[in-house]
Amino acid sequence: MLTSLALVFLCGLLLSGVFTKLKLPGLLGMIITGVLLGPFALDLLDGSLLGISAQLRQAALVIILTRAGLSLDIDDLKRVGRPAVLMCFVPACFEIVGTVLFAPALFGITRVEAAVMGSVIAAVSPAVVVPRMLKIMDEGYGRKNSIPQLILAGASVDDVFVIVLFAAFTSLAGGESVSAASFLQIPVSIVLGVVVGVCVGLLLTLFFKRIHMRDSVKLLIILSISFLLLQLETSLKGTVPFSGLLAIMSTGLAINKKYLPLAKRLSVKYSKLWVAAEVLLFVLVGAAVDLSYAAKFGLAAVALIIFALIFRMVGVLTCLIKTKLTRKERVFCMVAYTPKATVQAAIGAVPLSMGLACGNAVLCAAVVSILITAPFGAVCIDRLYKKLLD
Repeated sequence: MLTSLALVFLCGLLLSGVFTKLKLPGLLGMIITGVLLGPFALDLLDGSLLGISAQLRQAALVIILTRAGLSLDIDDLKRVGRPAVLMCFVPACFEIVGTVLFAPALFGITRVEAAVMGSVIAAVSPAVVVPRMLKIMDEGYGRKNSIPQLILAGASVDDVFVIVLFAAFTSLAGGESVSAASFLQIPVSIVLGVVVGVCVGLLLTLFFKRIHMRDSVKLLIILSISFLLLQLETSLKGTVPFSGLLAIMSTGLAINKKYLPLAKRLSVKYSKLWVAAEVLLFVLVGAAVDLSYAAKFGLAAVALIIFALIFRMVGVLTCLIKTKLTRKERVFCMVAYTPKATVQAAIGAVPLSMGLACGNAVLCAAVVSILITAPFGAVCIDRLYKKLLD
């Protein structure tokens, strides 16, 4: 495993640097590194590393979402208001509707199977979006209308909404019944995740104010509690809906609100951790990509992703109706909300493993959505934020 980790970091950093020099996002180089090193190409990664790939990707997400929480000011979120709430679910709904309309003709699948496919490709990637929004916040762009905060908040909840829909649609495709109660899991998991996270953040703030310790130790404590919150989500699955990732971000939000100096210092330390976590995350995402599936459906998958993105952008535009955002800011929000990667890598193969007839087609759509939207979204954000935001 140590040799595999060395290859992941050295090759990932090398290709990331090459792509950065070419004025392309470094994450594209990391994803290509994973594709080349992964089991579907050169097969140079140890099986034990691939076996814990999902857990390592989750750990990387914990790091970036905690940093997002520590950097977010709740007053900014209040100022954003209604559009932030709508961004949590409206663009994903539009994209799923677009997939249900076009996928049956392109892939020869049923409407229910198309809904499964739509729920896989509809989730935006916090791993691509969040670090870029944090960078934009640090540089002061989009501050007047809180554009980065708007996208950050939406991207963090979007995944919870889509994953619950995915569970419901796969049950339908498998011949099981779905009750109205299953859809109630969405608001319950969001509210419960935020409440638990805020409580944890407040308790940690009291603890850190009373007991003196190094910031590095505080970081380890917060990181460990974040992992426990993820485990709590797994333990409660099937009984109480709960979003561990939202709880983690809310913990950071509470610390930012009650102990701002500490939040700023910890945010710097988390940004250093992200240097390693980012490489690990995107290389392992690339390792999960099987290009043979992309080649199998080829043009049909590419056409579907383009149609789905158009629907998603219309959904974003709908969320921004009657806001003070300028035309340029609306365009930026539309393109910044397109990248997909982490959720698609995590659940893309689930329908296939369940034995659903649409399994291969869904996995192909997931692979193509990563290969198209991750670099497209990253390039658009990196190239356009200085031109479109004040």
